[in-house]
Amino acid sequence: MDTTTKTALITGASRGLGRAVATSLAQRGWRLILTARSEGPLEAVATELGATALAGDVADPAHRTRLAELAADAGGLDLLVNNASGLGATPLPPLADYPLGTLRDLFDTNVLAPLALAQAALPSLRERGGAIVNVTSDAAVEGYQGWGGYGATKAALEQVSRVLAAEEPSVAVWWVDPGEMRTEMLAEAVGEESLEAPEPEGVAESLAELVERRPASGRHRAADLVKGGVA
Repeated sequence: MDTTTKTALITGASRGLGRAVATSLAQRGWRLILTARSEGPLEAVATELGATALAGDVADPAHRTRLAELAADAGGLDLLVNNASGLGATPLPPLADYPLGTLRDLFDTNVLAPLALAQAALPSLRERGGAIVNVTSDAAVEGYQGWGGYGATKAALEQVSRVLAAEEPSVAVWWVDPGEMRTEMLAEAVGEESLEAPEPEGVAESLAELVERRPASGRHRAADLVKGGVA
């Protein structure tokens, strides 16, 4: 194995921002381990990028164990990108009517799974001076009607990120609000006919540059990264 090649695990990599981040890192020479729930699209991305793919649900502990084994086979991780995310109930309901079982499942996917993957990755990330990117949302810090369930999970992920950054000084931890992007998730939330957001490739390029520049741990908005805010 070429020990100079860095390895990244990217979740939610079959479409949208995850796929764009994988493409950007592959162009920079990274070795990639990709996961998503949709096996066909994931395999297509992996074939295109020469990456290792394992389809499954990050909320499933058995799937996370298999991902950890792939990372070990690759010699460890230099980067974990927690991009996989659920939207929750749709059409987006007010909190007064939010189905609590659905919200519980959403916390499993959006908060507990990223933390569990971080826990599994931390030994090699510490050893290799690696990094974690947790993809969050402005819904974590703003009170948007209908976004209470999703926003609550992203607020929790931001706090997890903030504490990890304080507890793990040898690992860079960045929680990034990508802003609106032209993705299937946003189309599900607001309706494709009203979707006027930019494509995710620009955000992905900024995230790749963030990883290369390695600023101090902290929260970033993609709009600021595009303006060079991590320099």
